[in-house]
Amino acid sequence: MPRPTLLAGAVIVALAAAAPAHAQEDATDLDRVVVSASTSRVPYSDSALPNTITVIDRAALEQQLALTQDLSQVLANLIPAFAPSRQKLTSFGESLRGRQPLYMVDGVPQSTPLRDGSRDAHTIDPAMIERIEVIHGANALQGLGASGGIINIITKRAPRGDGDRFHDVSLGASSAMPDESDGTGYRASYLFGTRRGAFDLVAGASAARDGLHYDADGRALAVNGVQGDLMDSESTNLFAKAGWAIDDERRLQLTANRYDLEGLGHYVSVPGNVATGTTATSVRGTPLLEPARNRSTSLTLDYTDRALAGGYFQAQLYWVDFEARYGGSPWVNFFGNAPGSIWYDQSQNVSEKVGGKFSWSRGDLLTLPLRLTLGLDVQRDTTYQELIVSGLNWVPETSYTSVSPFVQAEWQPIDAITVTGGLRHERGELEVDDYTTLPIYGSQRVAGGAPTTSETLPNLGVVWSATDALKLYASYAEGYTVADIGRVLRAINRPGQAVDRLVDLDPVIADNREVGIDYDDGRWVAHATAYWSDSDKGSLLVYDAASDTYNVSRQPTEIRGVEANVAFKFSDAGRVGLGYAAAEGRYDRNNDGRLDTDLEGINISPDRISAFWEQRWSDAFATRLQANHADDRAFDRNGSTVARFDGYTTFDLQARIGLPLGALNVGLENVFDQQYVTYYSQTTPSNDDYVAGRGRVFSVAWSHRF
Repeated sequence: MPRPTLLAGAVIVALAAAAPAHAQEDATDLDRVVVSASTSRVPYSDSALPNTITVIDRAALEQQLALTQDLSQVLANLIPAFAPSRQKLTSFGESLRGRQPLYMVDGVPQSTPLRDGSRDAHTIDPAMIERIEVIHGANALQGLGASGGIINIITKRAPRGDGDRFHDVSLGASSAMPDESDGTGYRASYLFGTRRGAFDLVAGASAARDGLHYDADGRALAVNGVQGDLMDSESTNLFAKAGWAIDDERRLQLTANRYDLEGLGHYVSVPGNVATGTTATSVRGTPLLEPARNRSTSLTLDYTDRALAGGYFQAQLYWVDFEARYGGSPWVNFFGNAPGSIWYDQSQNVSEKVGGKFSWSRGDLLTLPLRLTLGLDVQRDTTYQELIVSGLNWVPETSYTSVSPFVQAEWQPIDAITVTGGLRHERGELEVDDYTTLPIYGSQRVAGGAPTTSETLPNLGVVWSATDALKLYASYAEGYTVADIGRVLRAINRPGQAVDRLVDLDPVIADNREVGIDYDDGRWVAHATAYWSDSDKGSLLVYDAASDTYNVSRQPTEIRGVEANVAFKFSDAGRVGLGYAAAEGRYDRNNDGRLDTDLEGINISPDRISAFWEQRWSDAFATRLQANHADDRAFDRNGSTVARFDGYTTFDLQARIGLPLGALNVGLENVFDQQYVTYYSQTTPSNDDYVAGRGRVFSVAWSHRF
């Protein structure tokens, strides 16, 4: 199938917009959906946000979790603009609209931008999640990191009624098909929720163990021993959220979460061969050192007052301690005194975030149809990357402190029109003490420094509710992030270097312009949007032979894209839907003033089409059949094709079966056992990482609430 051009995509958007239609309700997104203030930063803005917003509610999430426990795969299944999942612990290369999204849990950032280890998609077990809210496109609502959008994971909540309580029990298993003795996984979870007077509590625990994964040809997939893998791993999660309603207007809430995912180390990978199309595989063996691991511990204190000075006040304090251990690898002549010698070591990213978010919002100011929100975000992120065996720091301890006041206004001059706009001022300082690089780089002494950055980021949007069913919007917003500073600092191998000369702390600003249309009349639901995302000073790491260092190269980048989806409720028991996303991105590779090179696959998704059919056959039996197609793509550099992607299509089937006690969720992932090589492996080819996607997988889970 030839790859549709953006022009063809625009035609599809126009057709979808013209139809009385809208996107999938199970994972969408319109003004009828209330987006939490932890995502939007503004309360009660369910109809005023001029953005593409996807809400994956609990029902839709449970459908997808019947197929896979990988949250990246869940997002890819439901959001065509999200890149195909790598099906690994690492999320490197999983972009949203061609840029990196910011992951949050209840509004608390999970990313580690000072040394981006690409592990922020796996810090909580799906059993603890109520829903997922996604704002597409660059914005600065939540500060640093949301150049591609915001993915906010909302955790489970206590029952609403006084005296109510619940117990949720779930037991599940999955296996490759045909069955493989080492391809089986198991999981169990328990949650308890109660509300008594002014106090409420929800608490839970989960444990999971995953086996080896297989492709459609029956070959074991290659375990990613260095970056980390979800297969051949075990995980545990302890979660608790306690609330106190001080009175009718004020509430205090404390949330604690501890998540641990660790590889079991039963297998080692055997490289494939890109030239012959032979994918990498796994065999029994012992890895070099300890297997990869994610460990996240967090505490969050939330306070709300719905009547402070006539407005709505929110305060959040958080602490996140995150450790991402990577697998072992060999270092030649590590200590610089024994040519040809091999030293085995493994690294670990350690990051501690302490921060606070404060906002106050009041509507009907001066008796006008005006809502004003004032806020302040503060955060200190301290990160380093250590080598566990040698005890040396690969990346020195680096602290980034930011203070960010913001103001956001929402004005409704007439009932049908809402205008929003705001400013966020980001002021940050990076602190690095004097440090010494690893012996392999010559143990260079590098002078510390404290570079600073200051940037003001605007946003502006308008929403026109033409009818009760039809909404049109347009918006402009700026998002920002910083380059991978740790990668620059760790590899200095020449004397006389200093942090102030090495680090360009100017933020990477992404301008996001968007126009869209939403329609929902109860039977037809549709969404269509076109967006433009530009960076005058993008960020790429390039090797500088003159100084033998990695420096940040700022190169202009442009991304153009369209998204559209439509769903039709053809009866009280059935729905069908179709989704589409296409994007093109180019950058100025050689800084000659021309955008001469396509963005690589690690930066941009292929054009994708998704479809589903949901049917409730009886009160006790319902199914969902879904398909996802990733289209072919070629990557151009100065008129020459430098990489190609051969697309693929997969189908999944999910069923929910009511039982006298509880229910069964049954899933069949990749129903037709399609053999394919993952998008990342095709577009970033290396023999070690040339990996196929999962073949047919059968999953079953029993759940019961009492």
